[in-house]
Amino acid sequence: MNEKTDYGNWVPEKALYMLFGLAAVFLVAAVICGVCVKVPVAAVICAVICVLTLAMAVYMFVCHEKFAFGKGNMMAGVHKHLVEHLEWDGNGQLLDIGCGAAALTIRCAKAFPKAKITAMDYWGAQWNYAKEQCERNAKLEGVSGHITFQKGDAAKLDYADETFDAAVSNFVFHEVHSAKDKRDVVREALRVVKKGGAFSFQDMFSQKALYGNMDEFVESLKADGISEIHYIGNLEKKLDFIPGYVSAPWMISGMGIIYGRK
Repeated sequence: MNEKTDYGNWVPEKALYMLFGLAAVFLVAAVICGVCVKVPVAAVICAVICVLTLAMAVYMFVCHEKFAFGKGNMMAGVHKHLVEHLEWDGNGQLLDIGCGAAALTIRCAKAFPKAKITAMDYWGAQWNYAKEQCERNAKLEGVSGHITFQKGDAAKLDYADETFDAAVSNFVFHEVHSAKDKRDVVREALRVVKKGGAFSFQDMFSQKALYGNMDEFVESLKADGISEIHYIGNLEKKLDFIPGYVSAPWMISGMGIIYGRK
């Protein structure tokens, strides 16, 4: 039996089980209140909650299938978009910040077969990813020979200034709880890139609550010495492989990319 890679999903299966389970619980409660104890108001309330919960469960399931590798492949499309904006020849060292289950890491390894890749992540119990999962995926994809996986904190990278020739990160910076200002996580990522090195980062850059005015932030990075930087915002409205129904505030909203050379 052939082993399969496991890259996880932005919609965890545990969340789906919980939502469908809650819908079932409120359905039973509605029946009990309406038929057994005969409290019609409570029965109606439970029934309404059941319908709303079921609707959310179905919506999340549809999103899960759209995101999934080997199915809707939207996550793969997002990674492809990021790599296409990494203007790098693939010679040297690349850092993947917040590698998760290593899907982006492995795409980079295949796109840049000569590169030596370091992939780091905090992992931990709250995430549905693990270092062993990354190593297994890389082995199954035949690229484990030039990837090293390390545990770390994106807010305080354990690497010297200008260590890497290129750096990538996808939907990670806004999740870094150890940094109150997410712009500091971007600056930390750029710190470890060599002068003239390439970078491509995707995150919720168009959400002002996280990053403020992105035009001003880009200008401040230029003032800090970044020689070339480009920003494209609200990608969920511009990329044809992202359907409108996933652009809800709690899913993908305010997606943006910054890329260029240090």
